[in-house]
Amino acid sequence: MSLSKSNQKLITSLQQKKYRQKHKLFVAEGIKVVSELLSSRVEAYHVFIVDTAFEVPEDVNFTIISEFELKKISTLKNPNKVLGVFKIPDIKKLESKGLIIVLDKVNDPGNLGTIIRLCDWFGVSELICSIDTVDCYNQKVVQSTMGSLTRVNILYTNLQHFLTNTQLPIYVADMHGDNVYKTALPQNAVLVMGNEANGVSDEVIAIVKNKLTIPRFGNIQQTESLNVATATAILLSEFKRGLE
Repeated sequence: MSLSKSNQKLITSLQQKKYRQKHKLFVAEGIKVVSELLSSRVEAYHVFIVDTAFEVPEDVNFTIISEFELKKISTLKNPNKVLGVFKIPDIKKLESKGLIIVLDKVNDPGNLGTIIRLCDWFGVSELICSIDTVDCYNQKVVQSTMGSLTRVNILYTNLQHFLTNTQLPIYVADMHGDNVYKTALPQNAVLVMGNEANGVSDEVIAIVKNKLTIPRFGNIQQTESLNVATATAILLSEFKRGLE
């Protein structure tokens, strides 16, 4: 068995969002990530393996390929034995309860992947993204989630429409907000995090009444802002404080 030209062309095309949307497929690489996806409810389309010791479920189509062939289709510098092509799941209905994270124009795949992992860690099942937030099925996002992508419901939508219609209290991360360590936070709420360079957009800010900030404690205080994923981790920790 070997890698066919048609499969190589398909996998390479899935590096682009328009082809992921066209075929409703995405790519995952590495033993850890592919194993997590195979054990989830996400449906596998085809798996390509170099190491025959890797166990593929009986109902999943797979092809044994060479290291050289794996490098042809991999986006990693050091491909890790396995590449899987999976079907993009249907969008689940949003559950408007608990803590919901909203991302406004987050562009960096690594940041989105980390935030998805943080949602998984802190038990946040709903993640709402603006239409112009990076695609969660971008390969860099998929890799950085390390399997958490399968446990978080992600919805891309118009944020102004969502925020205007939600019944939950809305909080936004803002440099001029209230000190998060001195603020009583509800169990059910929406937390909005903004773009890496510009923060939350003015259109969204206009809708939100509650603003939170993470205070700086350094003596010099010249750091302009925190990385959005780092800030999300701190705020999630505060929202979840006292629940366990």
